[in-house]
Amino acid sequence: MSFIADKQTLEDLQMLGKYDNASVFNIFNKVQTKGAEKLLDQMFQQPLTNAGEINTRSNAFRYFTEHPTELNLDLSLIAPFEAFLDEGGDLSMPVLAWTQLKRKVLHFAVKDELFDKDVEGLHATIAFLGQCQRLLGDLESVGMVLNTPWEAWYSCAKQLFADERLQGLLVQPASSLSWWQSAKWKYLILQSLQGNLRQLILLTYELEVLITVGKVARDRNFDYAIALPAELNLMEAANVRHPGLDKAIGNTISFQGNSNVMFLTGANMAGKSTLMKSTGIMVYLAHMGFPVAANKLRFSVLDGIFSSVNVPDDLQKGYSHFYAEVLRVKQVAEAVASGKKLFIIFDELFKGTNVKDAYDATLAVTAAFAAFRACFYIISTHIIEVGSALQQQETTVQYKFMPTVMEGTVPRYTYQLQEGITGDRQGMIIIENEKILEML
Repeated sequence: MSFIADKQTLEDLQMLGKYDNASVFNIFNKVQTKGAEKLLDQMFQQPLTNAGEINTRSNAFRYFTEHPTELNLDLSLIAPFEAFLDEGGDLSMPVLAWTQLKRKVLHFAVKDELFDKDVEGLHATIAFLGQCQRLLGDLESVGMVLNTPWEAWYSCAKQLFADERLQGLLVQPASSLSWWQSAKWKYLILQSLQGNLRQLILLTYELEVLITVGKVARDRNFDYAIALPAELNLMEAANVRHPGLDKAIGNTISFQGNSNVMFLTGANMAGKSTLMKSTGIMVYLAHMGFPVAANKLRFSVLDGIFSSVNVPDDLQKGYSHFYAEVLRVKQVAEAVASGKKLFIIFDELFKGTNVKDAYDATLAVTAAFAAFRACFYIISTHIIEVGSALQQQETTVQYKFMPTVMEGTVPRYTYQLQEGITGDRQGMIIIENEKILEML
């Protein structure tokens, strides 16, 4: 079963986007090769829903956080090496030899470039394999490769270089090969060894991702989560912060079946939205097995995550902002009612309608969602009266607020959660501080 996270949620949390400098993807996208970048993107697109698989991947990243290392390979050689492999087909040795001879003749006759490209590809292949052989030797000299993330690459490389046919290739410079020798080696690479060589490349990409993400975690002081079976129904984390902020202030969050809703209040700019996004990003990354901007995270595996932060209207369909909000809540309600275990973020429910309707709808919807104990929710609102009404009827709701400290007429924000429901309303003070009314 795949982890649920729709387009709206991914955009709210800014999870994806190679070309979005503020995306979470780009925090980790420090790899050098296109193959590693593609693998990283696949991991972001497909979070895991099995606790064992999550912890296995997490432990692999953790290994390289705790054991800093470099891959010690010229990764720029992989692209021409892989392009050389892509020439492979079901060719016999005579056909391949005849092709090489024609290319050699055309090279001298009309300066055809195909033979030169062959030589360049073979040169990159020899150079890269030579570096892999040296890395294999380094790993063997150090030992302790088994039961580490190096093991798969090590086993593949060891089997490959045990082939005596390959040893003859590695002792000759590609530029000195005759057309017949190049045909012979090309046949060996493209026909006999292609499967093993492609596997070596894929495992190299995997190592590059593991080492790179492990370094990001070390540099940014990220931590690793422990995934638990879904039936435990809990989530606990300390120092939860936004991974894209250098000096973010952390908060502790906790959810269980008997405390599954965080009712969050606070003034504008107090940090409610940032906290909600930070927690959502943490949940998503944790299900990928990636390091998170939090400490001591333990979580029961969920089926997915939904957010409603920046719900747009739809002029083409004639949907107002309020109606778009209603449809979003309906979509989430259908997923919850189907029995899925979800993490849900609602940032200011029903802000597109009048205060009376927003009050009634927020109270009713929050109470209805709270009854589904297998899901966890953060629901923020400016309508603090809803909290007082909830306290009279709901026992699974935890009440938190982001405080505002007034220093004269200037608000200061601590960005640290406190227990309770705030009565802070500084909207008019901010307007007056900006002297808008004086301008008018």
